Amino acid sequence: MSEPRLQDALVCARGLGFTTGGKALVRDATLDLVPGTTTILIGPNGAGKSTLLKLMTGEVRASAGDVAIDGETLTAIPAWRLACQRAVMAQHARLAFPFSVYEVASLGVDGVGRAMPRPRRDALVGDCLAAAGVLDLAGRQYQTLSGGEQQRVQFARTLCQIEAGRSIAPRQALFLDEPIASLDLCHQLALLDMARAIAARGVAVLIVLHDLNLAVTYADHLVVMDQGQIIAQGAPAKTLDDALLRQVFKVDLSLSRAPAPGLPFLLPQQHRISPAA
Repeated sequence: MSEPRLQDALVCARGLGFTTGGKALVRDATLDLVPGTTTILIGPNGAGKSTLLKLMTGEVRASAGDVAIDGETLTAIPAWRLACQRAVMAQHARLAFPFSVYEVASLGVDGVGRAMPRPRRDALVGDCLAAAGVLDLAGRQYQTLSGGEQQRVQFARTLCQIEAGRSIAPRQALFLDEPIASLDLCHQLALLDMARAIAARGVAVLIVLHDLNLAVTYADHLVVMDQGQIIAQGAPAKTLDDALLRQVFKVDLSLSRAPAPGLPFLLPQQHRISPAA
């Protein structure tokens, strides 16, 4: 895919900063999310990736800068309409009540699809559970599931929200914060394939990932963060190089390319014992 055209951006973050306890977690971050594009955010632990995602979704209020969705300031958008425009899968989701898998997934519809006839809502929830590979778990109590199964249920919930909100907000964004952290390889690839398919339908997708090889494989637009700042962004093949990876991740990585379609991949060479080395 060619580089996204920024004039088509749906979500625009400008000069975002967030400071708490005297520490700047995000500094001067500028990022655009374009419909039809999968943007993947990478960086070491503590780089500010999840905080930036929370700032762009409105979960956390920025100390500096602003975010707009479709030209409207994020803080001015009513909660019900914001729920139609963007869905979020958080890094951690804890439920205090004994909900079933079906009830958890249906939360994505309850907030934005109340006008739907009940049969349509039920069908939508079933379709999304099936798409996430957890339809057979629909009657199980959510708390009895493994961590990976719970993540797939949360993904089904976000799918429900996107689908339910589509009739109200034709331009939407999907935010996934480390969505594959507890998944086995098969389900990692299945979830990322589905995220790409959602983007192909015109949704602007932002994903926080740690696996660099998966990031460069699935990203149209790659964003590298370190110490609270965006230090590089663009097409994966044009953004990464050995020096940047060494600087950010403090390991020696060899950037190579597969014969076709020429996607970069990375192999660790030697752990750098001293960050200053």
